[in-house]
Parts: sequence; structure tokens; C-alpha cells
Amino acid sequence: MSEDTIRLVTIGRIIRRRGRLLVIVTVLGALVGFGASLLFPPNYTTSASVLLSGQWEERELLTQAEIASSSAVADRAAEELDWSGVSGSELREQVSAKAADGNIIKISGTARTPERAQRLADEVAQQYVTFAGRIAGDDSDSDTSAGPEDLRKKVVQTNRRITDLANAADPGQTVESVQARTELEKLRTALQEAMKKLDEAEPGAGKAGMVVMGPAVRPTGEAPPTRMQLVAAGALLFFLAAVIGHLVAARAGRRLRGEKEIAAALGSTFLGAVDVPEEPPARRPKGGGAKAWLRWALGLDTRWDTPTPHTSDDAGRRVRYRRVCARLRSQLPASRGLLAVVPDGDEVARRAAGQLAAEAQGDPSANSSGRGTPVLRVVEVPVSRPMVPDRGTESGVLVVLSAGSWTAPELAGIAAACADAGHEIVGTVVAGTVRDRSTRTDEHSPRHAMPAVAVADDTRGGSG
Repeated sequence: MSEDTIRLVTIGRIIRRRGRLLVIVTVLGALVGFGASLLFPPNYTTSASVLLSGQWEERELLTQAEIASSSAVADRAAEELDWSGVSGSELREQVSAKAADGNIIKISGTARTPERAQRLADEVAQQYVTFAGRIAGDDSDSDTSAGPEDLRKKVVQTNRRITDLANAADPGQTVESVQARTELEKLRTALQEAMKKLDEAEPGAGKAGMVVMGPAVRPTGEAPPTRMQLVAAGALLFFLAAVIGHLVAARAGRRLRGEKEIAAALGSTFLGAVDVPEEPPARRPKGGGAKAWLRWALGLDTRWDTPTPHTSDDAGRRVRYRRVCARLRSQLPASRGLLAVVPDGDEVARRAAGQLAAEAQGDPSANSSGRGTPVLRVVEVPVSRPMVPDRGTESGVLVVLSAGSWTAPELAGIAAACADAGHEIVGTVVAGTVRDRSTRTDEHSPRHAMPAVAVADDTRGGSG
């Protein structure tokens, strides 16, 4: 496939020519998304906020958020909620916490119903406050908080005792009394500094206050992904997969498009390109059977990767046919007959070959003794097992085919079948479709009536 596959116009061509297939694939993706929404029931999410008093650094707030979503808090919340079949580990997957601005820990809970989500967020917030208070020493009944308080009392008693000793010392100005009072003041100062350091190093000093800022709001809408989001995602995913699949298949395709490449694969000379009018889309599938109807319904019976046909009139098309006939006259020594070989199933090439045969019959010198255009007999050759009629009165083979329809091995098989039948390929004609601009159609023109295609019974089977 050429670099057309990466252009936006190519994607537009896929959408235009594979519209029915893309619509069906998109609807299928939407149904898959709807089925996924049934397998995964909707969830509801709400949040409860906890305010932390005091001065907190960012890393400390992150630590508190981790504590709020820890297994210790989740286990305590699971015990209080007492939901059947819901353990602490499962509850932890439904809870998240993050630090917000203003020393606020935002705790979110997700559940199957709005009521359960609201209760979950409130309970986890309450259990977090209780657990964090215990860690910070906020529980007055715990041993961890009783120790520092008793120490403060003993320090106060010691200060009083130091004062009493200082007053009882010799009030005189002897060296011993001055030294005793100095040592007592040093001891008092050391105790005050120790208590100050103890207060600063005490866990949670000045940070023990945590308040739940009201109950969580009961959610009114589903948490993402909602059912509509799953349906839309499935439709979009299948649509993109179908478009990408077309592009990949076109890029990996080995069908020849260049005129010189086609002629080289057949081992012949390129004589020219001809045009046939584009036919309107068929209202009924060609052939019978369920497979044909399915291909027609999906739009697979027409190629999508062919370029958009340009417009042309009847006069311009006839000029191209006359030029090909003129090249045949100049290449052949005498006006003998030729086989116009068309690959079976190539409708564009078949119509072009019929038009060439009509032009050859209309040449006034075709049946005279001069060098007129050879008479063409059109035969269709199956590509899978090509078989060409044996050489009779014909002096060679003219291969007519459309671009982008056949691979090099397939064309090599047709060339081998021609050689096996004793025919020499005198030239190759490449056919393409155009949009008819003329006021008269081919059906109304007697000169362009297509002759009957001669297909022998023995050209449908066998091996070349």
C-alpha cells in the first residue's frame, strides 16, 4: 500500500465506503460496553473531611493520609460497620485518602449504594481520628500520656523543694552559702530547660486536635466509569479498531498499483491506461447465497482503497481507447486477431476489454488488407487456476486488468498460462473508473455497445 494509508483523506474514504460496516461494528462495541456495565454494577463515591489543628508540614500531612487509608483504620471501621462478607482488606480497597489545602485530610469511600458509601466515609473518618489520637497521645487513659504528666508534677515538687532549701541556707554572705544557693539555681534552670525540651519532643505536641467536619454528603450520581461511559468507550474502541484494521490490511497488501509494476509482473509492454464510467452501487448483491448477501450488507463487495475517481466525458475516454488501438496497430506486423485476457472477477477490466473490442470492430481498416487494429476476442481467465485457450488464429494476448486488484504472483500465473497455451503477451492495458460527465450514457450509444464476452468452457478449470 502506498503512503495514502497515513493521510486523513484515506480515513475519510474508509468512512464513506465502509460506512455500513463501521456502523455495525460501532453498535457492536456499544453493546459490549453495555454488557460490561451489567457485569460491573455502578458504584457511588462520597468524601468526609477531617481538620487537623496546629502547624503541619507537607510530609506530615502525607503521612496522615497514609494512616487514614491504612489497614489498621480499615479493620476498625469494618468491625464497627459489621457488613456481611466485607473484611478489612476488602474495605481498604474501597477507601482512599489525600491531603488537601488547609490541613484537611479528605477521606473517600466507594460502595454499591449511596447510603453505604456515605456511612463508609463517615465511619472511616471517625476511626481515623480515634486512631491518630491514640498515636499522638491524646488518650488520657493510656499509659503513654500518664508518664509525661507525672513527670511534670515531680518537677514542680522538685522546684518547690529547691526553693525551700535555698531559703533554709545560711543567709549570710559566706562562701559556702553563696555556693549552695548558686548550685540550687543551676539545678532549677536545668530542670526548666529539660521540661521545655520534653514538651517540644512530646509526640503530637500541639497537634493532637482533629475534628471531623460534618457528615459526608450522600452521592446522587454514579462514580466513573458510568454505564454511558462504558457504552461510549466500547463504541469508540471498536470504531477505531475497525479503521486501524483497514489501514493495517491496506499497508500489508501486496496488490500492484503501478502501471510499470503490473507490466513487469506480466513480462510485457505497457500500452496505456483506459477509463470506464463508474457504476452506481448495486441494490442487490451479485450472485446468490448468504455469504454474498452478507458481503453486500456490510459493503465488502466494493473496494475502499481505490483512489476517488476523477470526472471524464465520453470524448476523452474514446481518445484513450483509440490511442491503445493505434499502439496495437504499430506494434503488430499484420491485423490478426488477439485474445483480450481479463482476470475473472475484474468487472472494470471486463468492461474496458469490451470497449476495446468495440473500438477495434469500429476501425474501418480492421478487416482490410492494411494494418488495421487487430480483432479482439475477450476471454475471462480464473486467477486461482488460470487456463488460456490454445493458440488458433490469434497472434498473441492482450492482458486487460484494473490497478490494485492483483498481486505479482497472480499476474505471473496468468503470464505462465498464456505461455503454456502458445501465446505471446503483446501488451498490457490498465483500466480505471471515472465519473461520467457526458449527457449520454453508454446504454444509449449504439457505437459503444459491449460485444458478448467469449468464454470457453475449458477456461474455467485445469492448471496452467
